[in-house]
Amino acid sequence: MQASVLPFMRSLPTASSVSPNREVRARWRKHARGAMLGLALGDALGATVEFMTPREIRQQYGRHDRIRGGGWLRLPSGAVTDDTTMALALGNSWLASRNAPNEEDYARAFDAWMRSKPVDIGNTVRRGIAHFRRTGQAWVPPSEDAGNGATMRCSPIALALLGAPADTVARATLAQARVTHHNPLTDAATLTVVNMIQAGLSGVGIRAVMQQAHLLVEAFPLFRFRTHKVENPSGYIVDTMRVVLQAIDLCDSFESAVVDVVNRGGDADTTGAIVGTIMGALHGEDALPERWLKELAPEMLSRCSEQADALIERSPAWLLGL
Repeated sequence: MQASVLPFMRSLPTASSVSPNREVRARWRKHARGAMLGLALGDALGATVEFMTPREIRQQYGRHDRIRGGGWLRLPSGAVTDDTTMALALGNSWLASRNAPNEEDYARAFDAWMRSKPVDIGNTVRRGIAHFRRTGQAWVPPSEDAGNGATMRCSPIALALLGAPADTVARATLAQARVTHHNPLTDAATLTVVNMIQAGLSGVGIRAVMQQAHLLVEAFPLFRFRTHKVENPSGYIVDTMRVVLQAIDLCDSFESAVVDVVNRGGDADTTGAIVGTIMGALHGEDALPERWLKELAPEMLSRCSEQADALIERSPAWLLGL
C-alpha cells in the first residue's frame, strides 16, 4: 500500500512551528471537537431526509434545518447513523493502541462495531467486514465499487495524525479504508477529506482547505465541482464529493454549508456528515449551532467531545509542537 500512487498528496503546514503554547493547544482542541461534533450534527440532520429528493424535502419540510429524527430509519430526534458510530469505532482503535493501529486493529474495531448491531450499515461495508471474518484478511481486493463508506468515517485519522508526514497520514488513511473499500476514487476522496480536515485544524484557512479539493480535481477530473448544481447524490463517491465540495465552496459558515448539502437529498446523512466534519474542523466548536447541539443525543455529544480531546492530545502536533 503505497502513498506515492496518489501524487496530489502534500504535507500540510500546522498552526505552530515551535512548541505549542496553551492558546494554540486550546484552539486545536476546539477545532478537533468541531470536527467530531460537526460529523455527528451533519449526520443527524441529514438522516431525516436520506433518500428523499430535493422536491420531496421542500414539500415536506420547506427548508430542512432542524434536527428532528424520523426519516426512513425512524430515528429518535438527535440520533445518528453508521457514519458517526463507525467513525467512533475507528477512533477507539487508535485510543486502544499504544502505537498507531494496523490493518488488523481497524478490521477488529469494525467487526466489533458491526456485532453491536448499528442502526444501519452499507452493503460494501458489510461485505468488507464479512470478508475479514471469513478470510482473516484485513483488506479487500481491488474493486469497481467506489462507495463513500471509507470516507464518511475517516475523521479520527485526521485528528490523531495532525502534524504527521503526508506519507504517514496516507498509509493510515488507506489502511482503514481498505478494510472495506479498495478503489482509486474512494482512496483519493478519503485522503482528500483527511487533508481538508487537517487544513481546517491547522488554522491555515478556507483557501488551504479548498486547495486540497482542487488537487483532487487535478488528479481525478471526475470530481469537478464548479459545474451545474448537483442534487440527489448516490453513495457513489464521485456524486458524494461533488455535492460536498460545492456546498463548502459556496457557503461561508458551518450551518449554511450543512443545511445546503442535506437539502440536496440523496445520501444526505453521509454528505451532511462529511461537510460537517470539514466545516467543523475549519470553524471550530464555537461555530456549531447551539440549538443543534441541544438536540443531539447527550451520549453522542459526550462521546464525540471526549474522543476528539483524546485523539488530538496524542497527535504529533500536540506532543512535539510540529
